Amino acid sequence: MKIVTLGEIMMRLTPHDHRRFVQADDYGANFGGSEANAAAALACFGEDAWFVTKLPANPIGDAAEAALKKTGVHTDDIVHGGSRLGLYFEEEACGSRPSQVVYDRAGSAIAQADLSDFDFDAIMKGKDWFHWSGITPAVSDKAAALTEKACQAAKRNGLKISCDLNYRSRLWTPQKAASIMIPLMQYVDVVIANEADAVNCLNFSYDVTGADENVDMHEIQVLEAMRQHFHFDVAASAWRQGAHGLSDQSVQAVILKDGRTYLSHQYNIVPVVEKIGCGDTFTGGLIHGLLHFDDLQKTVEFGAAAAALKHSIPGDLPLLSEAEVLACVQKGGQDGMVR
Repeated sequence: MKIVTLGEIMMRLTPHDHRRFVQADDYGANFGGSEANAAAALACFGEDAWFVTKLPANPIGDAAEAALKKTGVHTDDIVHGGSRLGLYFEEEACGSRPSQVVYDRAGSAIAQADLSDFDFDAIMKGKDWFHWSGITPAVSDKAAALTEKACQAAKRNGLKISCDLNYRSRLWTPQKAASIMIPLMQYVDVVIANEADAVNCLNFSYDVTGADENVDMHEIQVLEAMRQHFHFDVAASAWRQGAHGLSDQSVQAVILKDGRTYLSHQYNIVPVVEKIGCGDTFTGGLIHGLLHFDDLQKTVEFGAAAAALKHSIPGDLPLLSEAEVLACVQKGGQDGMVR
């Protein structure tokens, strides 16, 4: 199937050997971004996936595009220009110390892109699915306008539309997020979110009673209420729990549709090599499953297993085949470990 994603890809710089920023004298570099990661996952699963963005016409922009091409993502609709590529610096988690991220993305090429840079009707023509995240409209007012135009073109051309709400407090306030995101929800068929996203992006809250302590029923009930309120066809979420600290965690996911709940097995991950990009890999697995699997239980297992496996892969971009994920699904999390 043919899937379009729109967003920003950035260079990530990480001190080696779990060092803190103040200790670092060299950094490892790779590329990623929410929608770029999802596109890479989809391409690795065998889909025709396009990533749409604007990159600077320089060797750094070329390197970002090359990283996507290595995963099989189509880059035909990337436009070139603007002054710079966004950066972010990540201090990796270690033991009880959490990770820390510092952004340097203001004035990036996609943040300054104009509506005239893209022919969204041509981009969407003949495609099946359009995916975006709440990070893109948060980057700038221009990027928010691009997102709206892309959604309108996707709807005109009959594509299914998915959105990962993906609230980022360092990019905008809940008030600004709600003012932009709520109107965009009219275009969305499939939403990926957690309760905090619902509150911060959509100003949506729901009182819940009788939650089962064995699963996060509170979160699930909020998502179902949100699904009904905004008339989404599907709501989905994946969450990570750290019962044994930051290095030993588990992944579980849920799909909500037509009043029914599909909850995945719990996949334990020992140890965690990488956290970044795991939610985007779930999104890629979810879209792949919704397009190809008749069984929503299989879809949620595929998404959860993909997210779990991504924890073993350094860097933002997922490098997983469909066969690898299906093999993990076949185990059903029963062996208690993803290696």
